Amino acid sequence: MEVSIGSRLPEAKLLQFGLKGPEEVSLNELIGGENVVIFAVPGAFTPTCSVSHVPSFVRNASKLADKGITKIICISVNDPFVLQAWEKNLDIKESGILLLGDAEGEFISAIGMDFSAPAVGLVGRSKRFTMYVEDGIVKQLNVESNPGVCEISAAETLLEQI
Repeated sequence: MEVSIGSRLPEAKLLQFGLKGPEEVSLNELIGGENVVIFAVPGAFTPTCSVSHVPSFVRNASKLADKGITKIICISVNDPFVLQAWEKNLDIKESGILLLGDAEGEFISAIGMDFSAPAVGLVGRSKRFTMYVEDGIVKQLNVESNPGVCEISAAETLLEQI
């Protein structure tokens, strides 16, 4: 299934780094009944993700909250240890952005947002995208055609659309 506007997101078990180490998180439980933003990146520590994509959401977290967004979730095909290190490196703990790992890429693949670029070491990764989701239903979706670019998937674009 390729996700599109109007799609219901499938259940996914994602990973976060909690107080006691890696913890499984049910995406449906996390977003059920909520207005959330989910954005995905090709990989933690990659240049565009670290310099442009995540910072766009840090800068605009309060503006998104003003529009009724209760959670901002970043998904990456990485393990929770890498995501914890990336969160510390970016110094974004206070931003409220929740970093979730789809370590095997099952969720990203299930929604048709997977890609591979073996020449640069990215295999089974996520396309760069942003979605606005109400109670599990995709209301807005922006997918970059080039994973090295953050234009239509930046928080500023989504703010204009909500």
